[in-house]
Amino acid sequence: TRWATHGAPSDRNAHPQLDPSGRVAVVHNGIVENFEALRRRFTDRGDTFASETDTEVLAHLVADALASGADLADAVRRVIGETDGAYSLVAITVDEPGRLVAARVGNAGGIVVGHGEGGAAEQFVSSDLAAILPLTRTVTFLGPGEVADVRAEGVVLTDADGSAIEREPEVQPFDPVAAAKGRFRHFMLKEIHEQPDAALDAMRGRYLLDPPRVEIEGFGFDEARVRDINRVVLVGMGTSLYAAMIARHYIERFARVPAEVDNASEFRYRRPVLDEHTLVISVGQSGETVDTLAAMEEAQRAGCAQLTICNTPGSQATRLADSTVLIRVGPEIAVASTKCLIGAIIALHAAALQLGRLRGVLDEATARAEIESALHLPAALGEALLLEDRVRELAARYAQFDDFLFLGRGLSYPVALEGALKLKEVSYIHAEGYAAGEMKHGPIALIDERMATVAIAVRDEVREKMRSNIEQVKARRGPVLALTSAGDDSLDGVADDVLVIPAFDGALAPAVSLVPLQLLAYHIALERGADVDQPRNLAKTVTVE
Repeated sequence: TRWATHGAPSDRNAHPQLDPSGRVAVVHNGIVENFEALRRRFTDRGDTFASETDTEVLAHLVADALASGADLADAVRRVIGETDGAYSLVAITVDEPGRLVAARVGNAGGIVVGHGEGGAAEQFVSSDLAAILPLTRTVTFLGPGEVADVRAEGVVLTDADGSAIEREPEVQPFDPVAAAKGRFRHFMLKEIHEQPDAALDAMRGRYLLDPPRVEIEGFGFDEARVRDINRVVLVGMGTSLYAAMIARHYIERFARVPAEVDNASEFRYRRPVLDEHTLVISVGQSGETVDTLAAMEEAQRAGCAQLTICNTPGSQATRLADSTVLIRVGPEIAVASTKCLIGAIIALHAAALQLGRLRGVLDEATARAEIESALHLPAALGEALLLEDRVRELAARYAQFDDFLFLGRGLSYPVALEGALKLKEVSYIHAEGYAAGEMKHGPIALIDERMATVAIAVRDEVREKMRSNIEQVKARRGPVLALTSAGDDSLDGVADDVLVIPAFDGALAPAVSLVPLQLLAYHIALERGADVDQPRNLAKTVTVE
């Protein structure tokens, strides 16, 4: 499969792309920004192109360099110098079938080289760590501007000028069971059901009770550095952005420092005011999302302290940040993120508690209450999974709607955004997430019997306001599915359908609300015949801006 950036997804635009002689093949991730000028250079001299892609230009450039006497590694380095943009590529020629040359330019798309284990003379190259781990756990990540000359017997790593780079390979954790669907029909469903165990993995060794505290191994900021921070900026994309929105509550509540959230793709273009007293927290699953890495580079130039929340040790995000809190939930295969979000919320919660302790503003009673609550989260997630049969029934009923509105307040507002995102990702249904108080400022004009509303009305300080919002939807004949906490029957007879989820006290409550929304999106997608694990037009790691 390919995620089309230039040209439609078709056989002729698929990778690998060849030069006119068919002797050079290239696969590529990212965008060559000056490809049109380069393409004209070749067409002006009479060369032809078989595709609409920018990738094919790279094959022409490599072939040109080889024709002038360069070897394959030098040819790729020459291509780097002639192109603008951020991308990764792998090139091979028919003259040296046992040799690959891989390169990374900027932050659009990671490249990882896997090394044969047990003395095996074999190497693997991929843009995705998960593809290599079943074959080897010993890997080398390429950084921006690095080139790997790969042969079966070994790998030579250089920079774009050809200077040698010495770097020890890393050993990555791998669970073969996590890479297989097992008894589940789809990876997405499997990963939804893995969330109780994933939560345990994310918390293990970090939440301690005697005395109540959080300990994050390798947390790179001491008390003096943390006390010097007067502002926190969180950045992310998609699901990770919603995790950051939840974490803003945590940081202001537990660390008592002003926090703001920014879409990473917008962050660097608005000339943000940053300095050495700003902590930038980046959130991501792969650690290779181009917009998030660009935001981190902007923060680096401003001298900010940087913490990254990431599920991939050794990724570019972990290299850019001063400190990393790993999500530790194992590989996530499905494109639609589920367990990584739960893990990110836990990691951000732990980081906020740690910051609060180091700043001297987190009292022991609050710390104890949050930690005791957190330790009950895996069980609550397990209880939420028991709702699947009820969710399946609701999905059969609500799959008929082509428009959805998800509403939430406070910590449930990012949950509403994520619920809408999951539904549109996997079922292709138009869905919007809104702060419930914003409903009256536009969305209410759309509400009628053809638009379904999902209201997250769990037990919290804004539940009564949510009831009022639900009544406003019903007054306009809109069908409502409400999520409520166990023991609360106040919405019976108000909403059309009520889904009762486990009651959960503590700041991690959004994690419990997310599970039924993930299941709802999954089962509605099945009802509508969608490909759940590989939604159209989506990619697991976004490598273009």
